[in-house]
Formats: sequence, structure tokens, C-alpha cells
Amino acid sequence: MRRRAFFFLLLATVIWGSSFPIQKLIIGDVSPTNYIAFRFAIAAIFSYVFWGKGNWKYGSLLGVILALGYLTQTVGLKYTTASKNGFFTSLYVVLVPVVSWILEKEKLHISQAVGLTMAGVGSYLLSGGVKGFNFGDFLSLLCAVAFAFHVVLITIFSKKAKEEDLLTPQFTITSVANAIFGLGTSWYLSVGAIMSALYNAALSTVFGIWVQVKYQKHVGSNTTAIIFVGEPIFAALFSWIILHETLSPMQFLGATLMVGAIIISGVKSL
Repeated sequence: MRRRAFFFLLLATVIWGSSFPIQKLIIGDVSPTNYIAFRFAIAAIFSYVFWGKGNWKYGSLLGVILALGYLTQTVGLKYTTASKNGFFTSLYVVLVPVVSWILEKEKLHISQAVGLTMAGVGSYLLSGGVKGFNFGDFLSLLCAVAFAFHVVLITIFSKKAKEEDLLTPQFTITSVANAIFGLGTSWYLSVGAIMSALYNAALSTVFGIWVQVKYQKHVGSNTTAIIFVGEPIFAALFSWIILHETLSPMQFLGATLMVGAIIISGVKSL
């Protein structure tokens, strides 16, 4: 089961990575908060059709935290650069062991410590480095804290409730929160934005988070966090394929370190 869990969690990161260039093609034409609201509304409908209303006792808390993560990431991007936003957000990987120790008392293995260190350094290099610290960076860091709690609480709650019951409440709350925050802005969505939202709702959101609630508990929060290091790597790969973006030597070194972190985690898990 651990091998199966590792494979599906890695597959989820591939799908999440593919969403970045797809969203970048259309995000300039729409409101980010309204796009997220629409995407998660579709995901909530899918989830309700397949699994019903779910468990709101645990799912609602996950939804609040997930909504907080998306909102702070989106608003933070207005006040800082994309590279700094990406770097500070990715620090959730390093924060997961802290949250996991607080909530689960899960100890950090040597291989995980090495992997997380490599991931942190690799993420810094992949982002191109950061200079200064502003309000946008602070919000991006709050996003990382929210995502770290989200990862760990999924591991905990998926042991207490049926996995699929954690989905609909999360998606519903995230959609509503972003819709409220987007009041007063344009709700125009191009055909491309709608197609992107459908893709991300079905694969990145419903399938991706279903994989989390289904398999995270079999490998633990710390190993899951290191697997998720692959997201920016696959984002860079798909951006090269779709947008023809390239990496500098420093960014390539960062990606290499992050791949190494995943391999170390894989050896431990498999």
C-alpha cells in the first residue's frame, strides 16, 4: 500500500504542476479570486454528485484552512513578485514536520530531515532567490502555514472519517470564501478560463485532494510533504513544454536538489 500511496501522491503533484502554465495562459483576463471560486464550485458539484454532502465536522475545518491558504496566496501575489510568492508558499513543505510534531507527535527521520533541507534550498534556488520582505511576503508565508496545517489535518481526519466525506465541505467553503472576497469585481470568464477551471476542478481539485485523503495516512505527513516538492518541478517542466519558459543554471540546480529530496523520500517509503 505504501508503494501505491507514493505513486498516487506523486501523480497528484504531476497534475498540480500541469495546472500552472494552463492557468497562466488565462489568469490575466479574469479575477483570480472569482476564478478560484468558480473552480471550487465545480469541484463541489462533482464531489456532491459522487459522494454526497460529506462530513462537515471535519471537512469544514479543512475547508476554512484551504480557503485561507488560497486567499493569502492570491492576495499576497498582489504585493510581491511571483517568484517570492512561490518560494514562501513552498515553505509549507518545511513547516509540515513542525505541525506534524505538534498535532501528531510524528518524529522526523534522518532521511526526511535531509530531504526537507534539500527541498528548502532547492526551492530557494528555483525561485531565483529573494530580496527583502514585505506585506505580500508575509501573506505568502501565512499561506504556507495554512497549507502545512491542511496537509497534516488531512492525515489525521482521514483516519477518523470516510475519506470521500472530507471533500464536498472543503470545496464548498473554499468556493464561497473566494466568492465573497471577489464581490465587486468582474465575474467575466473567457472560454479558456472556463475550460481551465473544468480541468483543474476535475483533476487538480477533486482527484488531487481525493488522493490526499485516500493515501496520505499510509506514508505520513512528512513523507507526503517531500513528495509534494515535485509540484514546482513539474510546473517548470510543463511551463517549458507549453509556454517555452526556460530555467537558469541556478534554477536547474534547485530543481535537481528537489528531485533528490523526492528520491530520498521514495527510498524511505518504498
